[in-house]
Amino acid sequence: MTRPPVPPFTEETARIKVQAAEDAWNTRDPDRVALAYTEDSVWRNRGEFVTGRAEIAAFLRRKWERELDYALRKELWAFTGDRIAVRFQYESRDAAGQWWRSYGNEQWEFDESGLMRRREASIDDVPISAGDRRIFGPRPESDHGVDVLPVH
Repeated sequence: MTRPPVPPFTEETARIKVQAAEDAWNTRDPDRVALAYTEDSVWRNRGEFVTGRAEIAAFLRRKWERELDYALRKELWAFTGDRIAVRFQYESRDAAGQWWRSYGNEQWEFDESGLMRRREASIDDVPISAGDRRIFGPRPESDHGVDVLPVH
């Protein structure tokens, strides 16, 4: 299975890869998202370690069961060869109705067919009021490729 674009990345293809990841995660479909990773992909997400597509899909199911109305933005930070670094923000609410903004950085490593074989994510969560939200659903296509994430 090939998942273009494939390494080695250029700035253009790295941006395409980042937007594709954002679009997929915003579907909140664990099985669809898991297909972007190798069968033996290794993750570190906060303090949790996950290996393989089945564990990735299970992780994502748990995530989206508790992170309601999840909406994500990713931006390219750096790239080289078969690696991409991104920064991201997402907003979600918990079952009690508290809204959260999560800030993070990810490092990605890809195989020759464009599947991600390694993902490391560091994430911090900040409680916000509903009135402070700024991410409402998937990014409009007109904003693709535009860096829109403020630092705070």
